[in-house]
Amino acid sequence: MAFPYMEAVLGFMIFMYIVETYLDFRQYTALKLPTLPRTLEGVISQEKFKKARAYSLEKSYFNFVHEFVTILLDSAILYFGILPWFWKKAENFVLLVGLSPENEILHTLAFLGGVMIWSQITDLPFSLYSTFVIESRHGFNKQTIWLFFRDLIKGICIAIVLGPPIVSAMILIVQKGGPYLAIYLWAFTFVLSIVMMTVYPVLIAPLFNKFTPLPEGELRTKIEALASSQKFPLKKLFVVDGSTRSSHSNAYMYGFFKNKRIVIYDTLIQQCKDEEEIVAVIGHELGHWKLNHTTYSFIAVQILTLLQFGGYALVRNSTDLFRSFGFDTQPVLIGLIIFQHTVIPLQHLVNFGLNLVSRSFEFQADAFAKKLGYASALRAGLVKLQEENLSAMNTDPWYSAYHYSHPPLVERLGALDEADKKED
Repeated sequence: MAFPYMEAVLGFMIFMYIVETYLDFRQYTALKLPTLPRTLEGVISQEKFKKARAYSLEKSYFNFVHEFVTILLDSAILYFGILPWFWKKAENFVLLVGLSPENEILHTLAFLGGVMIWSQITDLPFSLYSTFVIESRHGFNKQTIWLFFRDLIKGICIAIVLGPPIVSAMILIVQKGGPYLAIYLWAFTFVLSIVMMTVYPVLIAPLFNKFTPLPEGELRTKIEALASSQKFPLKKLFVVDGSTRSSHSNAYMYGFFKNKRIVIYDTLIQQCKDEEEIVAVIGHELGHWKLNHTTYSFIAVQILTLLQFGGYALVRNSTDLFRSFGFDTQPVLIGLIIFQHTVIPLQHLVNFGLNLVSRSFEFQADAFAKKLGYASALRAGLVKLQEENLSAMNTDPWYSAYHYSHPPLVERLGALDEADKKED
């Protein structure tokens, strides 16, 4: 008797939904607390706390509904065999337009086109509500409905341009890969990731946002001096018009080798009146670079990707696996989708581990900025970002440990204070 792979996957999906819903309820209970955590008393104003509490609670309500609808749809797709039905309909479409469904690449592209339409239809109501109700109600959304749909159409066009050649290449690699299939697939995705990390900020990101050089002035001078002191090869320093879409703020860096760039959201400059706070945030980001966090994370992702392709190579010819999900053929893309479903338990464990590592990196980057002499400015900057972004002030420890890649503000301030005590 064949192993019931589909039933096992469905059972685990429902189990994890129950576990994550329990964590969501714990977080919801924490968000309802009427007072600030002791560490933040006198640091965060009561007005900001009330606004952050209301924003976080509304997002929590929304998350309960979104997750419930998602598990219903995902469970129905598996249980009622919608995936193989959709695959058959894609075959009919290929025939209808006068092409051969025996060509797996054409068949797969037709299937993906249908999936993209389905995902846009099911995701759109939630995206619209999140953007134009929740984000607008709490003062974050700055984009018009026209800009929203223009971004959506641009994203679809980019997927249409980039998707077919990538998918076609992966299908050909699997068909001709032989015993070294996993290595070939990994090598392809490795090169692709390098190309995309190079191309995206230069060609794709500017399609959505305007990047302009940070004007000459004290802030630019301070950031360039900081970068120079750490031998950071800063090539360009940009401001991005994040305020055209949202009042949330951020800063990041990208680039390879001697071609590094720093990008600061205009909202961050508007919110942090003290330039030292912005420089402290950049100091934190430089800590990630100096301590090789980005390199370590990239290597970890490459190792995990290779292991995943190795697992896929072991099961790609399993007729029992495909039949369990309702398929009488073994298409490459379907095999990848099914394999991703069957390793969901491992993915949850890996994601949890990666979050733990990421949180550790954040503490280290904070400590790095502190050593540069930005302890007080970093504290002020973190508090300002927490206030202006209306981030959750009260967090459940189980929820944050499972979901957060960044430690809550209370923990980050506590770590900085603890470092001060040790120095004293």
